[in-house]
Amino acid sequence: NLLNKIILGPIRFFDTTPLGLILNRFSADTNIIDQHIPPTLESLTRSTLLCLSAIGMISYATPVFLVALAPLGVAFYFIQKYFRVASKDLQELDDSTQLPLLCHFSETAEGLTTIRAFRHETRFKQRMLELTDTNNIAYLFLSAANRWLEVRTDYLGACIVLTASIASISGSSNSGLVGLGLLYALTITNYLNWVVRNLADLEVQMGAVKKVNSFLTMESENYEGTMDPSQVPEHWPQEGEIKIHDLCVRYENNLKPVLKHVKAYIKPGQKVGICGRTGSGKSSLSLAFFRMVDIFDGKIVIDGIDISKLPLHTLRSRLSIILQDPILFSGSIRFNLDPECKCTDDRLWEALEIAQLKNMVKSLPGGLDATVTEGGENFSVGQRQLFCLARAFVRKSSILIMDEATASIDMATENILQKVVMTAFADRTVVTIAHRVHTILTADLVIVMKRGNILEYDTPESLLAQEDGVFASFVRADM
Repeated sequence: NLLNKIILGPIRFFDTTPLGLILNRFSADTNIIDQHIPPTLESLTRSTLLCLSAIGMISYATPVFLVALAPLGVAFYFIQKYFRVASKDLQELDDSTQLPLLCHFSETAEGLTTIRAFRHETRFKQRMLELTDTNNIAYLFLSAANRWLEVRTDYLGACIVLTASIASISGSSNSGLVGLGLLYALTITNYLNWVVRNLADLEVQMGAVKKVNSFLTMESENYEGTMDPSQVPEHWPQEGEIKIHDLCVRYENNLKPVLKHVKAYIKPGQKVGICGRTGSGKSSLSLAFFRMVDIFDGKIVIDGIDISKLPLHTLRSRLSIILQDPILFSGSIRFNLDPECKCTDDRLWEALEIAQLKNMVKSLPGGLDATVTEGGENFSVGQRQLFCLARAFVRKSSILIMDEATASIDMATENILQKVVMTAFADRTVVTIAHRVHTILTADLVIVMKRGNILEYDTPESLLAQEDGVFASFVRADM
């Protein structure tokens, strides 16, 4: 259930939740629920029953002991109350200092190449040691609190033994019963210690249940839609016509809109370039096509169907997107191009040939069945981008969205990518979010955005003719 909730969670959740926190829920917290809570409950039940049995036996052997039971009980209550409050805070401190350590380790592993390139190994090592020391200090305080409890319960146990001894001397009970009562009095210290520690541990461990439950109660994306999948034409979208009506988008209900009343019309098969400065809303518009952000007003209509009515799986499976960081999955080249195994080998080779990857794949052992490592690390960024293009071609998507797809590749690979797009998607609608403005000079339509609004909207030739225009200034700066 937890995995399903994460997989179906809104995209915003991954933007606002650190990876280390998610890993902690699946590792430490799940381990606590599965491996720690059951034995803690069993130990608490056993130690409580043993403690009550010991007190009952002492009281039966030396009834006078009942007089001292009330003050001893009050002392025990305050000791356990004081310890449980401190123990809970110290355990939370230990957990809170562990999370930055996990996050730092994860970030270091992911950015190892950059760290080495800028020779910042010492700084990251020092930061790791600082975080480790902070976590160790919290753990030492927690251990010290446990030792504090043991000392207090030992004193309390000694008082119980002393009280039971005095009660046995003052009474006229059978010597055998007195001896049995004293024997139980000697063991009660250990029972008391475990009762308090188990109570404190259980209270802290239930925090893991609360944390996991917060993920389980997280609101998922609306996958259903109002339109039945059977009502969607089999080859939708076939033409690639896009109408954007007064589109307003925000990332969360309590945040300001990132797109404000955006209007645009894209004809079937048009090549559209979108540019603007950082924060202008370019990527937010691309996310809106896949309903990864909250469209709270307006609509996007593709081939006559409002995308807000479509089941989410249907919408996302019918459109293609290529991101700045291309994604390949562990497995084979065949799996990455056609995960559902619907296409023939000839179709896959055709896609690879169009993407100018055919010769490279043929040279690999296994060809289409050649291994792709995690994240596609055995291929360059440019090759991964071309694989993503081949995948989009295989899917026969009539709409392709490229979100700064050329930002991380060199000029030579960028030229290949542009050539492939112009060839393979000549009759399809292509929306390009431009990192380099010169990549959209050949587009049929250019949209310039600023602060969530469309600033300029025309052909590249018309916009370049406006010497004081924003697009013209972008082109001059890019030359």
